[in-house]
Amino acid sequence: MTRCMRHAAAFCVLLLAALLVNAARVHVVEAPSLVDNPANHRTAIARYAQPRGDILVDGRPVTGSRDTGRRLRYERTYRHGPLFAPVTGYASQTYGTSLLENIEDGILSGTDPLLSPLPFWNDLSRGRPPGGRILTTIREAVQRAAYEGLNGRRGAVAAVEPATGRILALVSSPSYDPGELAGSGQDTADAWTRLNGAHARPMLNRAIRQTYPPGSAFKIVTAAAALDSGVVDDVDAPTRTPDPYVLPGTGTRLPNATEGCENASLAYAIQWSCNSVMAGLGARVGLSGMVEAAVGFGFNDEGLRIPAAVSRSNFDTDMSADQLALSSIGQFNTTATPLQMAMVSAAVAGGGPVRYPYLVERVTRADGDPVAQYGPRSYRQAMSPATALRLRRLMVRAVEEGTGSNAAIKGAVVGGKTGTAQHGVGNAGVPYAWFISWAQAADAAQPGVAVAVVVEDAAADREEISGGGSAAPIARAVMKAALRD
Repeated sequence: MTRCMRHAAAFCVLLLAALLVNAARVHVVEAPSLVDNPANHRTAIARYAQPRGDILVDGRPVTGSRDTGRRLRYERTYRHGPLFAPVTGYASQTYGTSLLENIEDGILSGTDPLLSPLPFWNDLSRGRPPGGRILTTIREAVQRAAYEGLNGRRGAVAAVEPATGRILALVSSPSYDPGELAGSGQDTADAWTRLNGAHARPMLNRAIRQTYPPGSAFKIVTAAAALDSGVVDDVDAPTRTPDPYVLPGTGTRLPNATEGCENASLAYAIQWSCNSVMAGLGARVGLSGMVEAAVGFGFNDEGLRIPAAVSRSNFDTDMSADQLALSSIGQFNTTATPLQMAMVSAAVAGGGPVRYPYLVERVTRADGDPVAQYGPRSYRQAMSPATALRLRRLMVRAVEEGTGSNAAIKGAVVGGKTGTAQHGVGNAGVPYAWFISWAQAADAAQPGVAVAVVVEDAAADREEISGGGSAAPIARAVMKAALRD
């Protein structure tokens, strides 16, 4: 009898061990696949069982949560959704998340371990704290000035604080309302199809994800290269550049859109945007010097994050002499995001260095207790302080006496550079209108804002389109808002 009991007990122990092994297998080995299984709705139900944390602008939430009373209980809402969509992105019960809603999803959903009062608390308690809060660097008045300035036209605006890299505005137009994508019903599916199929691509974040030929706005980079390399010593001295200028190794003549460019100085070339002078200077600097200058401003960086990913702005590293000349005036394969061109302007305004651009100022718990704090970081050294000082004066002259006069602000010092970028087969497309600039209040010790504006579909005849006419007034409004706010 005793022997049978021992056998039975041993068998029970084996069964118990088998159960424990199977339970461990399910929890450790199969758990990820079970969680990700589309048939498992518990994860989604738990995710939307409590309100999502908020994204803040100027200390006020621009997001919220609505109790739907349905199985997926809380649905995301947005204040002024189209205005802030290039910053917030969307949080959808059907289509996931994008931009800050995606990058900071753990904080906003309450699942990030940083929100737990103790290590592993969430795992032990099987619960989660309320979603945290993301405080952005955006200033609503500056964002609104950019959004209203574009007025639905295709284009983008980026504004940064030169001394810190704080992003003050990030606008893409036309925009969309992320609240239309928040739910899980047929209306959400219809909105997704409509927005993704729209010709104007409202869901494309043109400020950080679209690159454009920067045209003459890139001449600031070429001017910095010419000054730092010693190709130009005196900005007012003749540059020995003919007009028309023949691209090196070819018979192709490069035209100018203004008079007086023959043998013009660097100062005149920036003031009136002479193609011949700047192409010639780029060719004289040489490929390695131009690549070094472009990289110093942030071009060719594959890993820029703000924290959302920023598309790579391009300056080719292998070109013929004629291609280099064209690249030096922002054509050929040279492309840039609006944020990159705002960084170019900020480098001049800030005295040479480029600060790492950032969009999130602070992360807190729901009760306001800080979790993480962000601030200025060094990124690149674009040029020497002496070169930056000379370029500041040239950009001021371009606004006070040259092509950028539409950006002038009474009582402030403003520097700017226009750009009109050709594109399309045979340059047949409507040129992109660019304007990059910076502004300093009369009572300020340093410039307070640097801006880049690009307008894809400027409302003018082809020959009348220019950065000064279409983009400069938008930049002016953005700078005024930044200096006033």
